Amino acid sequence: MKHPAPKSISTEAQAFIASAPPLSTTQITADNIQMIRDEVAAGYKPTVDQVCKTYDPTITEISIAGVPVQKVQAGPDAPDDGRVIFYIFGGGFVTGDPTTDQIVTVPLAHKTGATVYAPHYRLAPEHLYPAATDDCFTVYKALLDQVGADRIAISGESAGGNLALSVMSQAHGAGLPLPLAAALFSPFGDFTLASDTLATLKDVEPTLGNAESMVATYTPAGQDMKDPTLSPLYADFDATWPPTLFTTGTRDLLLSESARLSTAMRQAGVDVSLHVWEGMWHVFEFYPQLPEAQKSLCEVADFLNEHFG
Repeated sequence: MKHPAPKSISTEAQAFIASAPPLSTTQITADNIQMIRDEVAAGYKPTVDQVCKTYDPTITEISIAGVPVQKVQAGPDAPDDGRVIFYIFGGGFVTGDPTTDQIVTVPLAHKTGATVYAPHYRLAPEHLYPAATDDCFTVYKALLDQVGADRIAISGESAGGNLALSVMSQAHGAGLPLPLAAALFSPFGDFTLASDTLATLKDVEPTLGNAESMVATYTPAGQDMKDPTLSPLYADFDATWPPTLFTTGTRDLLLSESARLSTAMRQAGVDVSLHVWEGMWHVFEFYPQLPEAQKSLCEVADFLNEHFG
């Protein structure tokens, strides 16, 4: 790590930065993608197991409108009052799944009492844009019919945050109701790669390598990178968009994405909160040993509970 950890963050976070391995430079191909996915899942499995041991959730696999979805509830006796968190996993559009994201979805279900629905959307390079956003929008429309927008909050991290914004952009364009709130963990917002911190924090971020390979792997040739269902920074924001919370950190390679998105939404009249955590990196909430991660998840849950009412 070119820049040592600051003394202003927890000792746990300092230790994480000090021990972070070099970022992978492996190029994603059709031949190695499954191996990469398996390695990512295996790396997070001990944390997933510990989180589930702590909270003892009820997890079932279902199908909504033909899309496989993981349903996460606080436990077998948890009341179901119809409140829903539609949560979309991250992983650069190429890795990840709802099981790995139990690191976040299980605590959110516990802290809010809401039922979390997390779609297994299709991944690149096998399925290029717009397959992922089509899957997520399909599930959202079905949830609208099942419970109504006034019972749905939307959330997601990184690529999942991008897809959550894409879902809202599509719903807005189609005249469909938007969710009651959005909580986004360091979403990717601009596929033109114009954001400042993609360059300035390249040697500071301990977990996220670069965005260029993600763009190249996910998008088909000739794609308009400013299409708002791909780059939600260019969405038609207005005051009808729901209250939105962004979380990021001062070492997050995608810090500028949250800054630019929150600015664009605020200027359009959206109620926006931007939480920037000192010394934290991309989706640091995935590391429950950090006091900062625990506090951030509590803040997100408080935000969602406030808007669930």
